[in-house]
Amino acid sequence: MSADVRPIAESELPDWVRTVHTGFLTASRVTEADIALRAKYTDFSRTHGAFDPDSGRCVATLRSFPQELTVPGGAAVRATAISNVGVLPTHRRQGLLTRLMAAEFAAAEARGDALMTLVAAEYPIYGRYGFGPATSLVEWEIDVARTGLDRRLSAPVDGGRIELVDVEELRRVGPELHERLRARTTGAVNRDERWWSTATGLEAWSYRPYQDKFHAVYRTAEGEVAGLAVYSADDHWTDAKVPQSTVQVRDLLAVSPQAERALWQFLCSIDWVLKVRTGYRAPDSLVPDLLPDPRSARVVSSADFLWVRVLDVVRALGARTYEVPGVLVLEVTDGTGPAAGRYRLDAGTGVCERTEEAADLRLDVAALGSLYLGDASAVRLAALGRVTEERPGAAALADAMFRTARRPWCPDIF
Repeated sequence: MSADVRPIAESELPDWVRTVHTGFLTASRVTEADIALRAKYTDFSRTHGAFDPDSGRCVATLRSFPQELTVPGGAAVRATAISNVGVLPTHRRQGLLTRLMAAEFAAAEARGDALMTLVAAEYPIYGRYGFGPATSLVEWEIDVARTGLDRRLSAPVDGGRIELVDVEELRRVGPELHERLRARTTGAVNRDERWWSTATGLEAWSYRPYQDKFHAVYRTAEGEVAGLAVYSADDHWTDAKVPQSTVQVRDLLAVSPQAERALWQFLCSIDWVLKVRTGYRAPDSLVPDLLPDPRSARVVSSADFLWVRVLDVVRALGARTYEVPGVLVLEVTDGTGPAAGRYRLDAGTGVCERTEEAADLRLDVAALGSLYLGDASAVRLAALGRVTEERPGAAALADAMFRTARRPWCPDIF
């Protein structure tokens, strides 16, 4: 008898949460407060479990929630975001994840979502379900003594100012600033009430208690909030009682180069601080090149991040803009979903439609997901054997059409 895969009942939430924690190695017990917090934000129709037929225990999990993804041109496309995917180590290799994903695919199609998104903990898993890595990130560690910045500066040189604010002020100005950034940042996703509550300590999990942080806001000369930085610091001293602290940036949002420059100048000028960890930034972030000595920042992490799965090719490709006009016929293969077919994309008009015309490029839906936000290169994917060029020059044209002037970036894990 096979496992029962279905949306969970409210009474099954404690069992489901225990399975999530076991799969993610985060906690061996679940408190009533954790269950109550989880229940507050749970849509049970979108919270799936696989239940062992003998024990009745939840042995695999998957949750989805509505999301808005900013695509090239600034449109916010409705997507199904996938999270809390896990299978207990006692029940691996039984097809449970495939069944959970199939159920969510069907539900996403029924809702009319054009895309699905996730952040992959393990690279090899999700390509077989049609997801492709669509954004990446880099974290730098800055040796502040080598930057060449003038640490004596007490204020930004552009007439703006940096203010240290409390968490209540951050909750007041942060959501509006993030919405402004999201509207202009390809790859960014919306932050809901739950995000701000947990990020600012209004709510916290027992296994991940809130850690106090510092909050800096950049205001323009006119008083408008144009950036913020949330950071923490360790308390490290040498045996000779010399402070050698490292600042860890937890969140940094800036809607102008001036704001970003001012915030990094501020962070690199804090007394007792020898190093600044930037947190996960866009791969073409102004760091490290805004520093007089870019070599003072070394890469400590570099990885793929947001993965995209196209469900509705016509709507997805029609929602974004393109860098240059051009016409491409794409033949998309999709072994586990609805995206298969041949599509004519006219980048000049933004119209995508099914066609019987001969294909210029052949690719699977995972490769299309990688191309979708403008980060991947069709020429490079062709060299890797993931895109097949049926018409000479088609891959180069795809690069010219799809790729964006700034690389996409998703600031948030989910």
